[in-house]
Amino acid sequence: MKQSQRYLALDVLRGMTIALMITVNTPGSWQYVYAPLRHASWHGCTPTDLVFPFFLFVAGVSMFFSFGKYGGALNSESLKRLGRRTLLIFVIGLFLNSFPQWSHDFSTLRIMGVLQRIALAYGIGSLIVLSAPRKYIPFIGGGILLIYWGILGWFGGAEPYSLEGNAVIPFDKAILGEQHLYTGFGIPFDPEGLLSTVPSIVTVLLGYLTGVIIKNTERAKVPGRLALYGLITTVIGRFWGIVFPINKPLWTSSYVLYTAGLAALFLALLVFVIDIKGYKKWTSFFVVFGMNPLFIYALSGLWARTLGILIKVETADGSVVRGSTWLYQNIFVPVAGNMNGSLLYALTHIFFFWLIGYILYKKRIFIKV
Repeated sequence: MKQSQRYLALDVLRGMTIALMITVNTPGSWQYVYAPLRHASWHGCTPTDLVFPFFLFVAGVSMFFSFGKYGGALNSESLKRLGRRTLLIFVIGLFLNSFPQWSHDFSTLRIMGVLQRIALAYGIGSLIVLSAPRKYIPFIGGGILLIYWGILGWFGGAEPYSLEGNAVIPFDKAILGEQHLYTGFGIPFDPEGLLSTVPSIVTVLLGYLTGVIIKNTERAKVPGRLALYGLITTVIGRFWGIVFPINKPLWTSSYVLYTAGLAALFLALLVFVIDIKGYKKWTSFFVVFGMNPLFIYALSGLWARTLGILIKVETADGSVVRGSTWLYQNIFVPVAGNMNGSLLYALTHIFFFWLIGYILYKKRIFIKV
């Protein structure tokens, strides 16, 4: 078997992250969400807090294998393609933030978001791996994490890792403008802001280095090597978290290492089960998501905003509610109750978007976003 042969585990992990991203983003009601499907309130890490870094990690792994067609170097062709893809993903994120454009107040448009972070982390990470010698990438990544720690510690307030006292807020306010920041935390603070996007680049780089390990390791030994790499990285991140708390909204350096290590461990398990032992029958569901990941994710976001903003339903008492609220209260709550109905609402969306992905997959349509 050639070492360049595609690993199905990568497609499965990518598909799992998209499926889970849709699940955690589309509950029937935000009041009724099981604890594992909620983000940590601030410091800490729930299963939901693993989904986004897992996606960036597997994007980095895939980056290693896909850049072979560029000759592994930065040139006019690779630069043009990377620039086009980075801009496209960023613009799609802006489109979703402003949807529906005809009724949106652009003076308060949120500039950053999940897709925007993916675009910047992927774009800048790509420039690094294509322009820097591979042996220097671990040092570049480590330097970024240490500098970010220093910035938050030095320029933050009395409690530099708190919601109110972190250095991310003044930086993002100065660059993006306070009116263009996320306000879901009660104050203008963007969990996908510009400054906190910098360490997310390292999540991509760690994925890229994982690709190097996979490529340069005998196939049967890949799970063991990945597990060792993942365990070491997780432990370092966990101990760093004692002084620099593991925190997703700030995307702290400890969070980068901790989540990337767990991603490597999970990938090791998937490679062992799927690519070494050959247990593949169960994977088709997730492969469908993994073939058109960003398209399906963007489509799910567009649909959620359509149901939540554009579609209104008049109830029996004459009040008007969102389409998503009406579906939840009238279809899912009577069937499963508040909590399970909220989960069932999300799982129904998973199945709906899987059907769309399945049609594309069967027709061999792969939309490169």
